Amino acid sequence: MESTFILTNYDVLIGNRNLNPGFGEEYGEIEGEFAEVGVERVVKEYLCDFPVLLPKGKLFKRPLDEQITLPSWLSEEEANYYVTVFQKTGFTCPINYYRNFGRNWELLGPWVGSKIKTPAKFIVGDKDLAYGMPGMKEYIHNGGFKEDVPSLEQVVVMKGVSHFITMEKPEEISSHIYDFFCQFH
Repeated sequence: MESTFILTNYDVLIGNRNLNPGFGEEYGEIEGEFAEVGVERVVKEYLCDFPVLLPKGKLFKRPLDEQITLPSWLSEEEANYYVTVFQKTGFTCPINYYRNFGRNWELLGPWVGSKIKTPAKFIVGDKDLAYGMPGMKEYIHNGGFKEDVPSLEQVVVMKGVSHFITMEKPEEISSHIYDFFCQFH
């Protein structure tokens, strides 16, 4: 066996979908809106209310003067760490990931239809945006995913968990990963 592959939160690209058309297409546009709102607000909105869909002119679901309550799995100290990091680096790098969706699909074109043949375990939260996309549950649970990942050994859907699965349930995720690797020694 050459390697082992654990999938968490859709590390495998499933479909050519831009979940947020027009997101940050013009360099500096979304960064400017973020600057007006402030780094702390942007980071905490993202961590507390993912997914942030970011429609132009109305970045978040709640009014900007409404206080944000951190989820139980995120301390104020942890949130402030991310705020400090993004105050230094800005948001252009993560935004560029989404700006580059089309190019990524272009570059991955030669591998369309390829199968992931290493042993895999897929873990997702039932509240993750991508898991709730139309057709996604059917793809994952009715054979489509297994067809694309023939050595998929297990799909785990964690109840009450969203996008930040390793932060929300670190002990459970560690246990799943550990148990998966133990079968190979």
